[in-house]
Amino acid sequence: MKKGWQRKQIGDLCEVIAGQSPEGKFYNADGKGMPFYQGKKDFGEKFIEAPTTWTTQTTKVAKEGDILMSVRAPVGPVNFATDEVCIGRGLTAIRSKAELNRDFLFYQLWHLQPEIAGREGAVFASINKAEIEALPLAFAPLPEQQRIVGILDEAFKGIANAKANAEKNRQNARALFESHLQSVFTQRGEGWGEKTLESCCEQIFAGGDVPKDRLSQERTPKYSIPIFSNGEKDDGLYGFTDVARVTKPSITVSARGTLGFTAIRTEPFLPVIRLIVLVPDEKLIMLSFLYYAVVGMDFGNTGTSIPQLTVPNFKESKLHVPSLWEQKAIVAKLDDLREETQRLESIYQQKLTALEALKKSLLDQAFRGEL
Repeated sequence: MKKGWQRKQIGDLCEVIAGQSPEGKFYNADGKGMPFYQGKKDFGEKFIEAPTTWTTQTTKVAKEGDILMSVRAPVGPVNFATDEVCIGRGLTAIRSKAELNRDFLFYQLWHLQPEIAGREGAVFASINKAEIEALPLAFAPLPEQQRIVGILDEAFKGIANAKANAEKNRQNARALFESHLQSVFTQRGEGWGEKTLESCCEQIFAGGDVPKDRLSQERTPKYSIPIFSNGEKDDGLYGFTDVARVTKPSITVSARGTLGFTAIRTEPFLPVIRLIVLVPDEKLIMLSFLYYAVVGMDFGNTGTSIPQLTVPNFKESKLHVPSLWEQKAIVAKLDDLREETQRLESIYQQKLTALEALKKSLLDQAFRGEL
């Protein structure tokens, strides 16, 4: 450790106040009593959001400027209290003493978050007051703390701006593709006929139950048929079985949850509940053209309180279809544009990942006394 620095614990330099939920009456944001915060859901980027719940029976109170830590799943995220607030069991307030700069403490707790989050409670991830007090703290003279905070503030401001620009560019690349896709189907040429999805497909149906007694999480010689669900993660792959319900090239559309996630399926598979399958009539419509047509549809208004798609409504969805040779030309252009969009998105995502790594590196250096 750098000369003049010491290794201490949070409890040596801070007062740690474990939250306790009041048992009294709660109010909506009408200004009665004191703002009440329960956990991570109340957090903003660095400061807690405007309160939505108030209480007149306060228990544990955090002061303005205290650092609030989420102590129940997720464990470790920290934010500053911007007012005097009542805190529930999902939070702990950490109040630094005069010799510890609160921003220096904040950055160090941020740095410790991966270690804190790795702790497991009996039921779910949690950390208690004693464990927080025992957390290690690199302690430097106050002028040194203030100098490091100034460096980190400036660096993190620049990183935040760079991340915002990279994210904006990533979104712009996607928006450009989506705009072009919409124009294909709204500024269509002559000879495009209006059809229903049902008239363009050999089959449209929803998946069934997961075969629990014929299911494997990994592909094996016996269980080699993929099972797809309505999830977006891993392209919706749920597991593997030994019987395929769909054997022709088709597309799948998630009907609930990740609503409208669309994928092309070219190998035999088994769809499960809340996944809609469309098998195109290849005499009328190309598989890839059908895919782009569905991707371009608006699933925002389903007419139900729970966002979902239904097979009957889906069958009646309208689309305009040109000749097969024109479909082929359109698909080729859209494929090229999608490939370029994915390339750009990958570049910007790599930049975002690199910027996050830079933040970690700066924090590592800061609390090794190398800044």
